[in-house]
This record gives sequence, structure tokens and C-alpha cells, in this order.
Amino acid sequence: MLIRRLEVLENLLFLHKTNKLLYMKLNNLYTLGGISALSILGACSTAKEEKPLNIIYIMTDDHTQQAMGCYGYDYANTPNLDRIANEGVIFTNSYVANSLSGPSRACMLTGKHSHANGFTNNIDSYFDGSQQTFPKLLQNAGYQTAIIGKWHLHSVPTGFDHWEILNGQGEYFNPQFITNGDTTVCDGYVTNLITDKSIAWLEENKDNEKPFCLLVHHKAIHRNWMADTCNLDAYEDVVFPLPDNFYDDYEGRVAAKEQEMDIKTNDMDLIYDLKMYRPGLESRLRQNYITDDGKHGLYGTMNEEQRKVWDAHYTPIINDFYASNLKGKELAEWKYQRYMKDYMKTVKSLDDNVGRLLAYLEENDLLENTLIVYTSDQGFYMGEHGWFDKRFMYNESFSTPLIMRMPNGYERRGEITDLVQNIDYAPTFLDIAGADIPEDIQGKSMLPILKSENNTMERKALYYHFYEYPAEHAVKKHYGIYDGRYKLIHFYDDIDVWELYDRATDPKEMTNLYNNPEYKDIIIKLKQQLKELQIEYNDPILEQYPL
Repeated sequence: MLIRRLEVLENLLFLHKTNKLLYMKLNNLYTLGGISALSILGACSTAKEEKPLNIIYIMTDDHTQQAMGCYGYDYANTPNLDRIANEGVIFTNSYVANSLSGPSRACMLTGKHSHANGFTNNIDSYFDGSQQTFPKLLQNAGYQTAIIGKWHLHSVPTGFDHWEILNGQGEYFNPQFITNGDTTVCDGYVTNLITDKSIAWLEENKDNEKPFCLLVHHKAIHRNWMADTCNLDAYEDVVFPLPDNFYDDYEGRVAAKEQEMDIKTNDMDLIYDLKMYRPGLESRLRQNYITDDGKHGLYGTMNEEQRKVWDAHYTPIINDFYASNLKGKELAEWKYQRYMKDYMKTVKSLDDNVGRLLAYLEENDLLENTLIVYTSDQGFYMGEHGWFDKRFMYNESFSTPLIMRMPNGYERRGEITDLVQNIDYAPTFLDIAGADIPEDIQGKSMLPILKSENNTMERKALYYHFYEYPAEHAVKKHYGIYDGRYKLIHFYDDIDVWELYDRATDPKEMTNLYNNPEYKDIIIKLKQQLKELQIEYNDPILEQYPL
């Protein structure tokens, strides 16, 4: 009898679409257990017509957990980012698949590791826009999609109803934006402009019946950390704590010793990075970064008013610096403090603009039906090991911030400790949208753990692979596995070196345990797991370096 009733219901559903008059007559003649088919169909129709969640995905460049208050760093004043975490969830074990801007973005868009999406490095990789991406799949599911800000994939965006991207890396002041092949210089500070354009797109489309997915991709907080003129005085009175491994000697870590990202040396340039320009001084990066007018960095893109405020701030600092004639540790620690101040000022502008976006959503009744995700393309070194930049599988650059403000219907709050990776974003967004997740996506949906704290990601370990060498900062090619406690890394190509860390006893990854016989069984187990992941993800590196 139940089967018969279902058959009738299916017929009524068809008639409802094709001949509504006949449908009404049949509905009056036939009921299901005293409940009319019309009422059931009405309920089905209401559920079907309920608008799916909107998605706003905010991504910055080179932001790191150490520069966010919600991750427990008191010197980081980030109230708006903290609000997202406080009104939702914060992931404490969030990582990337390749700690570099372009490759990380490709992993995020495709839900696949670098070797699978084809964009392995920033030097000679090109993102094939014809391949499957989550924005395209969301479009197929009825979403309107947009990306505004940084793209950095050496190609034109595809899968977006609207795109407005920075030209290349983008400038902090008066940057160029590209839309439909047209390049326009926009007056202002880049973080403000990206937010302005994002809000303008939301305003234009807020009455659209379709759900939306908006990618707000900031240039900040990328090198060389040029703050907005209104924030130049921020953090000037703050003395930042020096990491206790700032003077790391890299004993037992060959690749770490050979890097070129040391704050203490000329790797961090006084003129380009720290803005200590004086006429006649040469910068190691002058040819690539110093503008024709002889000023530091991208100073040349500023207008007269912006330069006036900038010079008023930096000229006294420049004069004091050269008068002090610092050497050795004093110079190294002065550079660290300057770096931290400039970095955190750039964070301040970012946080202020996240606040602007949240305010717009709240004022326009969009906050409670929108999932808001904030992350970065990778982490960054804030003086740990004496470094700036990223690339290594060591924790500060392998990890990345991930916080989400949860909309109505999602009760999960607080810390989530499951191992997650940026290849998981694509399947998560598709799952939230009710769209099918293609089998070739390598990431896992986070939706189950967002719905209930009783669910887990069912993941034993994460896989990582970095390719860009030889290149700036001289970080060797390497791949590795992390199971939540132990991290095994293989540096390869021009070297053949293994490293093992027990993060339970050595969270700062200072002691390489690979040659310690006590860890022989652990290494065997990790290598087997590593091989299984390389087979699962079909990484061709396994053929070159069989385990």
C-alpha cells in the first residue's frame, strides 16, 4: 500500500508541474492516510524552495595564527576576527598542502593537492582555468559567484559571475584592478578598496533570489607590509616578545641552515622591507623593487598626500636608526621589532575592514544565513627560528588560521581540534550548498564536524609537498606527513635528508629525531603511512623516491 501511495505521489508531482488543473482534481479524490497529497507537496515545495546558505570566504596573504588574538596572542589586537571565532568555531589544527601563495590558492579552488591541480610553484606554473573548481560546481548548483582581490594564478579567473582582481601581486597604494580584460588604477589603500568593492557587489546583488558565494581575497599581509597612512602610528609603543628560538643555530637540520629568510642577515632588506631609505644607499632588492624615483619598495605608487603622511612618520625613524649605528644582536633585534610593528599595522587595517564587512551583513539581514570563513593562504614566521616568510613544513608556515562564523542552524561552537587542510574547503562549500562532491576531489568535507562535536574528520594524517627550489629564500624541495603528533619530512632534489619531530615534547621543532634509534619503529610506521597517502593522492614523487 505504501509503494502504491508513493507511486501516486510521484504522478501528482509530475502533474503539478505539467497540468495543475488536473492535479487539483486528482488531489481532491486521493488522500494519503487522511493527509492530502497537496499538503505533502506543499511541504516538499517549501523545503525545496528554502534558499541555501550564502558563503563569504575571506582569505588573506601571509597572515598567521601568531598575529590573531583569538589564537591566544595578547599583542595582536584583532577584535573583528576574534568576533568571528567567538560567534562560531576556531580550528586549532588547520594546515595547508603547500605553503606558498599561488599553489595554496589552487589547492583551495580545486580541493586537490598541487601535483593534481597542476600549479606547484609561483615560478613556472600556470593555473588551467578549464579544470574543475568549486566555484564552477556552485554555479551549477544555482549559486552566483564572485571573487574580488588577489588572484595570483597567472591566468584569468573562471567559474565566477563577477571577478575583479589585482594585477599580479598588487600594490598597497593606488593598485591596479583587472575586470574583463580592462585594467584600472583605483585610488586608495588596497585593503579598503577590496572591501569597498566586495560590499558594492553585495549591495548590487542583495535582492537576487540566488544564494551567493563571494571570495574576498586580500593582498594583506604580504611583504613588504606597508600600512595604511591612518595606522602608521599604531604599535609604535609596543615591544614585541622575542621568540626564544630567534637565535636558532639549526643543529641537525641541514635545510633549515641553508635557507635565506633570516631577519638577522641581509635576507631581510633594510630598505625594501624596513623602509630605511636614504639617498645613495643600495638595496639588495633595488633592481626588482625600488621605483625610478629612488624610494623604497612601492613608495612610487603613492600620491603626493600619501607620501607626505608616510614621510612624516618614517623620516624620524630613519634618522634615529642611522644615528644609532647598530651592530650585531642590537641590529638584529631592532630589525625584528620594526618588522613586527609594520606587520601588525597591516593586520590592523585588515581587521578593521573585516569589521566593516560584518557590519554591512548585519545591517542588511545577511549575517544569520551566511557562512563566514576567514583564513590565510598559509602561515608565516614572526621571528621563530630567526625567520620571516613561509615554505617550510615546520609548524608556523604549515599551519594556517581558520575560523568560521556559524549561521542559524549550526550549533557547533568553540575549538575544533580535528586535522583539517585547505584541500577540504572545496568539498565543505559544496556539501553546505547541497551540491554533489566529485569523487576526484581529494579533500574531505568539514560539514559533519561543523554540525556536531560528536563527529570527526576520520583522518589519520596530513600530506604536504613543497616544490619551489631553486628560488627566493632557498627552501629545499620537500614532502612529509603529520599525524597530529609526529612529523616526518623528506628534503630531496639536491639533498637527501630526513627529519622527524615529536611535537608533543618539541612543539617548536628544534630537535631532529630521525637518527635516534629509539624512534625506529615510529619512523617505519610513518613511512608506511606516507607511502599510503602518496598512493591515495597519486603523487608521482613516489616513483622517483620509493619508500
